[in-house]
Amino acid sequence: MSSQEANVRGPRNGAARPTVAVTGAASGVGALLTERLAASPEVGRVVALDERRGDVEGVRWHVLDVRDPAIADRLRVDGEPVDTVVHLALDLDLETDPAARSAYNVRGAQTVLTAAAAAGVRRVVLCTSAMVYGALPDNDVPLAEDAELRATAEATGVGDLLEIERLAKRAPRAHPGLNVTVVRPAVLVGGTDTALTRYFESPRLLVVAGSRPCWQFCHVEDLAAALEYAALEKVEGELAVGCDGWLEQEEVEELSGIRRMELPSAVALGAASRLHRLGLTPSPAGDLAYTMYPWVVSGSRLHEAGWRPKWTNEEVLAELLREVAGRRTVAGRRLGRKDATTLGAAGATVALVGTAALVRRARRTRRRM
Repeated sequence: MSSQEANVRGPRNGAARPTVAVTGAASGVGALLTERLAASPEVGRVVALDERRGDVEGVRWHVLDVRDPAIADRLRVDGEPVDTVVHLALDLDLETDPAARSAYNVRGAQTVLTAAAAAGVRRVVLCTSAMVYGALPDNDVPLAEDAELRATAEATGVGDLLEIERLAKRAPRAHPGLNVTVVRPAVLVGGTDTALTRYFESPRLLVVAGSRPCWQFCHVEDLAAALEYAALEKVEGELAVGCDGWLEQEEVEELSGIRRMELPSAVALGAASRLHRLGLTPSPAGDLAYTMYPWVVSGSRLHEAGWRPKWTNEEVLAELLREVAGRRTVAGRRLGRKDATTLGAAGATVALVGTAALVRRARRTRRRM
């Protein structure tokens, strides 16, 4: 037996403690969860899967692509299937080619679900986002977990997440005996880089006239704790996770010290759409909806199971501001140090609107020719 396998803990006092497998275990929330599970007295063994070996000790590592059907063999320990698989191998990088990102995310989820069923696993936990509810002016505040998923595929990665949600819904019918839990975090913060975290890298907070944004955050440590609850079957079904309550836009501006720039909806959406179409920014116009309308969640099912967030919205916002300090982003495109210095805060905002105006002017010129 290798020293690595010798460190894998077996049942304590003969009690049956679950074996949990984690995909995407080498980094991000996957690494946090793997570390928590390895230290938990409620867990028997931990199987960690990723394309590279991570730093967490005391677990059984397997290095492979989650789209490889051979993953089914890795979901067994000593001939027995693991009890739960937590699938966290997702690519939501803004700079990834959208087609390649979708192919990885959807195929990965399909393979994990099929492999888990083939191996005899009882439960799969998937992680998407509260973004799947959609950001809409008539949303309840907060949304219940069983609220209709009304998002469209127009925002970064949301189409992939909606497809994963559909796979989760179909899985118990396609694979009888397989239970699926879906965890949907609010705006995720803690070493993350998304269109929503980049919003706070802008020199001005863009506010669309007539909108009523509400901000609810989720720290990666709280997400890892919620995923642990799901992995240990303390709660199941569709779970929303985030800080208690939410912040209004005015509170965000006061806490951040960043002033707003208010634009008419047609100008803001039109500029974002044109800049993205020209390849000047990674964020499609659909990302703006999540800064315009509420999509905060109650998290009632986790609360009823005894889970509580350790972070408040104010604390997570402060953490986010520390992480993005010194960065400058315009319409989702991160500027280099030279660009940011040349433009300055006000100049960067003017550049956004000015670029959009130039795009419109160029198109009018082409139409006249």
